[in-house]
Amino acid sequence: MGATSFTVVRSTRTSRVSALVALALVAALAAAPWWAGRANLRLLGEVYSFVALASLWNLLAGYAGLVSVGQHAFVGLGGYMLFALAMFAGVPPLAAIPLAGLVGAAVALPLGPLLFRLQGAYFAIGTWVAAEVFRLGFAQVSALGGGSGISLPAGIVTSISPDRALREASTYWVALALAVGTIVFVVALLRSKFGLALTAIRDSEIASESLGIGIARSKLVVYVAVAGLTAMVGAFIFLQKLRLSPDAGFSLNDWTAYVIFIAVIGGLGTIEGPIIGTVIFFLLRETLSDLGTVYLMILGAVAIVMMLKAPKGLWGTFSDKTGIVLIPVRRRVLFSDHTETRK
Repeated sequence: MGATSFTVVRSTRTSRVSALVALALVAALAAAPWWAGRANLRLLGEVYSFVALASLWNLLAGYAGLVSVGQHAFVGLGGYMLFALAMFAGVPPLAAIPLAGLVGAAVALPLGPLLFRLQGAYFAIGTWVAAEVFRLGFAQVSALGGGSGISLPAGIVTSISPDRALREASTYWVALALAVGTIVFVVALLRSKFGLALTAIRDSEIASESLGIGIARSKLVVYVAVAGLTAMVGAFIFLQKLRLSPDAGFSLNDWTAYVIFIAVIGGLGTIEGPIIGTVIFFLLRETLSDLGTVYLMILGAVAIVMMLKAPKGLWGTFSDKTGIVLIPVRRRVLFSDHTETRK
């Protein structure tokens, strides 16, 4: 009886085609300042921000098993760091975005081990408490507007470019770069050996530890990386808004609840899910937001129905039924008899 031959692959014809389509789409979106209006550019910038935030939360919860409800701590921190660096240190606003990310990562480095002492729901509550501490702390900083907030001076805004059209285009390109860069980072991380370790930790910490995986170190690395990137996205968000207050910067509803909604309905533990979830969220928001509190009730009802009928989210359910994966991160073992396993 001969030995069974096999090959290990990751990409498929579908994923290769989707990669080409994605490149064409990114190129078209990069040209948006020439074909989209000013309002549409701002809306697209907001869409990119939520794609990045949802992808990062999905990495944290869907792959590392760290269900945080306090990621708005780093959104607000990033916004305040941008304002502080631009107003008091004279750092150009666009250059302050990566610096805000470094500050976010530095803050997460000691915070992570403290939160990791908590497990499950206690960890989630701990992250929310940490975010509240951030909010109350920045409300006491009078130099940054205290509880009433602060606006970015016009001189700092015009320093990006004296021409308004070029300034808005530059801000838009930063948003697109953040979204694309975040997705590329998540995919690259999950395709590495470190990403395989994260998936193993999510599935079973006991089994992972028995295989020699450093659970605490792996969780800390991903928590710090996600915090830094989230702070960068937060810095961009409030550069676009031009005004920041503790309640706006550390809004649980805006920067965590909506993000979790996006990840859940799109498909937790998938790369495509947060993108699809963001599109659905903005379609609902743009069509139903005039309904006031009814809009929030509809969002809640959609989330409940999705969790009951399709707990893996829209893309997760679709992918399970069809086997289609546009952005594969797992390897597939193909045997000579055409059977397939995944790892």
